[in-house]
Amino acid sequence: MKARIWQERNVTIHDLNALSENTLINVLGISFIEIGDNFLKASMPVNATTHQPYGLLHGGASAALAETIGSVASAYCIDKETQMCVGIELNCNHLRGKKDGVVIATAEPLHIGNATHVWDIKIRDEKEKLICVSRLTVAILKKT
Repeated sequence: MKARIWQERNVTIHDLNALSENTLINVLGISFIEIGDNFLKASMPVNATTHQPYGLLHGGASAALAETIGSVASAYCIDKETQMCVGIELNCNHLRGKKDGVVIATAEPLHIGNATHVWDIKIRDEKEKLICVSRLTVAILKKT
């Protein structure tokens, strides 16, 4: 078992989902569904809201899901009193199309440093088929 990475020890799924109100996260229907010692999971519906014109999951929606889950994960790995985090690079490889249902993203850290975090994010469908593979780099900044 890997060590717990979260700075805030009592974070709950309810806390994470409360962050979504009045944001793009809410518009896309993204919901946090599981928090483990060293991973975070969120789901997003595949429907008219997240489709591109051909009726498939929009790559931008997948990117928004990846950026959301990685950024939120970083936010819970820092001292939020003195630090803040911002995404600085996102890479997405869209491997398979999806017309409906749900996708589930899992973020796991590749690197948690003092200045940067790097997250491996895999987006899968209900049958565990890989839809998108992403890597997010987050800068850790001092609050001023």
